[in-house]
Amino acid sequence: MSPYTTPIILFSLLLGTLLTFMSSHWLLAWMGLEINTLAILPLMIKTHHPRATEATTKYFLTQATASALILFSTTMNAWSTGEWELKELSTLPSSMVTIALMMKLGVAPMHFWLPEVLQGVNLTTGLIISTWQKLAPMSLMFMIHNSLNPHLLMILGFTSILLGGWLGLNQTQLRKIMASSSIAHLGWMMIILPISPTLFMLNIIIYLILTSAMFLSMKFFNVTKFNSLSTSWSKTPALAISSSIVLLSLGGLPPTTGFMPKWLILQELTKQHLSTTATLIAISALLSLFFYLRLSYSIALTQSPNTTNSLTTWRLKLNQMTFLLAMTTTLSLMLLPLTPYLFNI
Repeated sequence: MSPYTTPIILFSLLLGTLLTFMSSHWLLAWMGLEINTLAILPLMIKTHHPRATEATTKYFLTQATASALILFSTTMNAWSTGEWELKELSTLPSSMVTIALMMKLGVAPMHFWLPEVLQGVNLTTGLIISTWQKLAPMSLMFMIHNSLNPHLLMILGFTSILLGGWLGLNQTQLRKIMASSSIAHLGWMMIILPISPTLFMLNIIIYLILTSAMFLSMKFFNVTKFNSLSTSWSKTPALAISSSIVLLSLGGLPPTTGFMPKWLILQELTKQHLSTTATLIAISALLSLFFYLRLSYSIALTQSPNTTNSLTTWRLKLNQMTFLLAMTTTLSLMLLPLTPYLFNI
């Protein structure tokens, strides 16, 4: 591969997302989504493995279907209203755009592609799909939130939290577990979007930090299977402990950062007299918490059989850059005291 290829691909990813961010016209927003999709495909298929090829094909077909649905619904909306503006959406096109964006994000029940795609790519590409690729569709949802059907978002959000928890219970592949985690977190975002867009944005930021920290930890330890986690302690004991706490943060346990969005969302739902919804999603979140605790236990409290030499590998000089990992891990653990500053309660 040419040395210029990767920078061009990364620039295209940035360009596609920024184009969607700055668009007020549906065609430009759709174009940004398409640039994003096409730019990630070479990174996915880079490993030259049948599983990578399968994952790339699934990703492309799903994203192309969602893009076609967006184009169809916005054209229908322009035909009926005479407007291509983002905020001018009638009822039926609004529901169709919602379904299409949910498919792009991987929200249940349109989540079928996400676990298999993440399983077929390397950890770096998986990190990009789980974080950066979510930004453009989420920005569109934020811009059109007044036109969206709140009941549809609530139903899809609750389904995502429930299915995200169930999918992760019997998994042994870490990338599939992270896909389940992503589906569940997206459910929380969908539920709060029609009620508090500001809280939706805060939730996205926290999700990006926590997911990045976990993927970077997996990349540092070079683990993709549940059974391999027990080797983490001998490599870097300090990082093994912090990674286990990051997992608890993903589960939303206090006093970690992950508790903040769940706490604020449940509080906001209660204020809106949606106590039943708040209770149901809080109980459903326990499913996800189970597999986070399972992973955390495996990293911090178990150790695989080791020789004397392998027990001291943590003393060797590191050949990897750890700045991003250190930054995201620290933010994953210590943002809770800043809650009043980040979100005016």
